[in-house]
Amino acid sequence: MASTSREKKRESLEDTLQQLRDVTNSSALNKASIIVDASKYIEKLKQKVEGLNSELGIADSSTSQIDELPMVVVKTLKKGFLINVLLEKNFPGMLVSILETFEELGLDVLDARVSCEDSFQLEAVGRESHKNDSVDAQVVKQAVLQAIKNVD
Repeated sequence: MASTSREKKRESLEDTLQQLRDVTNSSALNKASIIVDASKYIEKLKQKVEGLNSELGIADSSTSQIDELPMVVVKTLKKGFLINVLLEKNFPGMLVSILETFEELGLDVLDARVSCEDSFQLEAVGRESHKNDSVDAQVVKQAVLQAIKNVD
């Protein structure tokens, strides 16, 4: 019975190595050579991604993002908004200030993820709690930016 289990593991490994050969267009036959070819293939893919990012003007480092902080992105959903906030540094009262702003706008927070260890990150889904058609994505964004400025 133990040999059957070993055979299954070996077959599984061989299948996986064959898939790796297929994906990377490797003609190698032994495990080490297949893995080396896969590593080279991954490096080529990384270089392609870097080349495409540079063509699109996307910087590889996060310093370009930090220059644009605070970053507030508000997307309109069917019934509400997806709000993303990113700050380089967290300040005491930041989360409370932003949540109070949501309340003032008449937004109920349906779901939220927050990280405020060193930097501040918030992803929230908010829905209008009462029939207030005057609130749009731009209004939410400006109100959140003002809340950030008030805490800063």
